Amino acid sequence: MTAPANPWVGRSHAELAELARELLMAGHMIDRSGMPHLIGRFGREVMTEVAIGEWMAASPVYTRRMQRLLGFEGETVEVIFKGMQLDVGAPPEFLDFRYTVHDANNGAFHLDHCGALMDVEPMGEEYVEAMCHTIEDPTFDATATATNPRAQVRPVHRPPRVPADRAPHCEWTVTIVPDAKPREVPWQAERMGLSLAAQLPLATCPADLPGDDGWRDYAGPLDQDLVMERFSSTVLAAICDEVALQGQLLARAYLLEVADRTDHDATVEIGTAQATGVAGLDAKRLARALDLPADLDGLARVLEVHPMLGPRTYVDLRVIRPADPSDPEQGLVVQLWPAPATDEADGLTWPALLALPSGDRILESIAICLIPTAVVERVESPGGCLAEWCITMPVGQPPADQPDEVTLTEFSTGATFAFERRG
Repeated sequence: MTAPANPWVGRSHAELAELARELLMAGHMIDRSGMPHLIGRFGREVMTEVAIGEWMAASPVYTRRMQRLLGFEGETVEVIFKGMQLDVGAPPEFLDFRYTVHDANNGAFHLDHCGALMDVEPMGEEYVEAMCHTIEDPTFDATATATNPRAQVRPVHRPPRVPADRAPHCEWTVTIVPDAKPREVPWQAERMGLSLAAQLPLATCPADLPGDDGWRDYAGPLDQDLVMERFSSTVLAAICDEVALQGQLLARAYLLEVADRTDHDATVEIGTAQATGVAGLDAKRLARALDLPADLDGLARVLEVHPMLGPRTYVDLRVIRPADPSDPEQGLVVQLWPAPATDEADGLTWPALLALPSGDRILESIAICLIPTAVVERVESPGGCLAEWCITMPVGQPPADQPDEVTLTEFSTGATFAFERRG
């Protein structure tokens, strides 16, 4: 049978909350997969430029979307902080932001733990400076500008840490200066706003999920210890869709930035490597979070919720399970159909890369990271379908090594990070 139109329907409240956390972490891992390929080809300075450009493109777009979805629009510091709590740039606990709201125009935050810093510190002070100074200065302001163009995010202290074990890892003030000149929307965000991804309707709250088992919005006060369990099941489904879209926007922004600096073939090569690395890592984390078996049924369930293949309003992915899962001759069929993600004029999206012949490696990464003996074969697809694959588990097939791109991404401590807070 085909995957449900909405992959969140039929899931428990606890499972939806877990998936929301995992999708936030998946979005954060995009750079852990993508940036090493830029360092190797272009060097640290270009990597830093791309990181700045991609976050300035994506974060203002998806920040406003989440505000509208959860009903906490406004121009205050508190609104800025709420948006940061639901941002792939700050997955909960891995980046343990702690917020203080003094009044509508003044606040502060610090990080008791910064997983991104733990990843970068071993690389040396130059990389720490690049992340915590060169990248953070413009991108924190860009995120805040989505709420109030007169907001200013300024460091109290930040890495490199002196002494080396300094805690908290960093501290920042956020001030809205009423008479300051309003900051313009970043040109990267304006370009992103023209994409089909940015113009998608807001995610909807499914009527066939409970709406009385948690919050229907985030209009109340800032919750310092916000966990996904606070929200109702139907709202969690919408959050999952919007967070998956955050990842798509960030990946598209990465590809646009790379395309600005090299030719199309190189962009496809780099983008495919990025997608391969994060695709396999996400598959591992999702399978672990949902306690899924390493078989075709488990793989089908991973594919249905994998953020690279969602949300369904942007990506038309269909998963057809074998009639007899115990028959090794029958395979799992995966189809990619036309949708906004494959209709972006420049072809710079994950699903568009997946549709290319070289994109088989992306799907293979997902399959092999769950089932090392899986074989992924592109087959003739029905009319109108962009690509179709059959995934089998042949008897006697030797296990394959996971793709090098996944191993490279697993340099991040986020690969094995375990969430602890649940409501």
